[in-house]
Amino acid sequence: MQFLIFILVYSLIWLLSILPMKILYFISDIIYILLYYIIGYRKKVVRNNLKLAFPEKSKEELLLIEKKTFHHFVDIFMEMIKSFTISEKEISKRFTFKNTKRINNLSTQNKGLILMTGHYANWEWATLYITKVINCKAYGIYKIIDNKYFDKVLKQSRSRFGSHLVPTKDIIVQMIKNNRDNINSIYGLISDQSPVLEKTYYWNKFMGINVPIHTGAEMLAKKYDYPVIYLKTERVKRGYYESTIKILTENPREFKDYQVTDLFLKELESQIKNKPEFYFWTHKRFKHMGKENEVINK
Repeated sequence: MQFLIFILVYSLIWLLSILPMKILYFISDIIYILLYYIIGYRKKVVRNNLKLAFPEKSKEELLLIEKKTFHHFVDIFMEMIKSFTISEKEISKRFTFKNTKRINNLSTQNKGLILMTGHYANWEWATLYITKVINCKAYGIYKIIDNKYFDKVLKQSRSRFGSHLVPTKDIIVQMIKNNRDNINSIYGLISDQSPVLEKTYYWNKFMGINVPIHTGAEMLAKKYDYPVIYLKTERVKRGYYESTIKILTENPREFKDYQVTDLFLKELESQIKNKPEFYFWTHKRFKHMGKENEVINK
C-alpha cells in the first residue's frame, strides 16, 4: 500500500514540479481561494495563533495578516514541489545569500558550525541551496517520514546540490564521524518546533507566550564547541528570497544554559514582528501553553 500511494502521489508531484513557476503560482492562487474561502483549512488555528501573538492588533489588521499568511502558505507548498526538479541556474536567480565570506572564514577555523533557523519565508530552498555558498558539507536534521519511499525520494531530492538529510536519531553518530575525519560541516536545525513535553528541558516566552523550547541546537553546539549561526531568510518578492547569515556566537560554551537558544528566539521574533505573514501560523504553535506546571509536577 505504501508503494502504491507513493507512485500515485509522487507522479503528480513530479509532473507539477516540471511546470514553470508562473503556472505554479497561478495554481497557487486557485488553491488559496479554495483553501481559505471554501474549505477553511486550519483557519481557526491561524486565527487563534495570531490573536495570541499580536493582542495589540485590531481585527482588521489580523484578518489582513491571516489572508496573506494563507497565500504565502500555498506559495511555499508549490515551491517545495518545485524543489524536486528546480535547476541550479533557476534557484541561483531566486535565492541569494549575504555575509557568506565571514562564515566561510569561520568554517575553515572550526570542524563544524550549527545553523539555526525557523519556519519563516522559504527555509526549504535555503537549506537546499546553501551548499553552493558555504565551503563545507551541509547536513539538515529531519524526522523520518513514515512512508519509506517518500523518505528516500526526499533525501535524494535535497541532496541534488550537495546537502544531506540526517535523521534526528543519527545526527550524533554523523557528527562524531565528521569530527574524527576532519570534515568541516554545517548542521542545520529548524528550532522553533514544539518539543515533546516529556523531553522538555526549557520553557520561555515566544511571541509573549510561555511555551516549551527546543534546545537541541544549543546542546550540540556546546558539546562540540561549534559556533552558532542564524539563517535569516526574507522574501524579497514572490518567488525570490534572500538569506543573511548572522553569527550568534563563536564560543557557545561561554554562555549559560539556554542563552544561545534565547538569542535564536530573539532573531526569529524580530523577523516575525516585522512581517508576520511569512511565518507558518498553520501549526499549533502554542498548543502547550499553560502546561509547564503539569510537566514539573510529573
